Amino acid sequence: MHDELVDHLTRSTTLNRGEALRVVQDVLAYFDETTPEFVRRRHRELQAQGLVNTEIFDRIEADLHYRAVAPPELTLRQLRRMVYG
Repeated sequence: MHDELVDHLTRSTTLNRGEALRVVQDVLAYFDETTPEFVRRRHRELQAQGLVNTEIFDRIEADLHYRAVAPPELTLRQLRRMVYG
């Protein structure tokens, strides 16, 4: 799967085929994350950095614009519900 990309990475980097395949799989898994999974993960990460919810939700809202397939605009309430249910 994704042989052309793996071949490109082995030609353009110092990665061997196994390492390149793992990188491709990791990147695909990262972008396969659903919006609620992403919101919950980012909330945990930012909370662990000591940020407060006001800063966290502003940051998450901005981060969502850079996802491979941007989700629809979400309200602060929708973001909070993804984290807290």
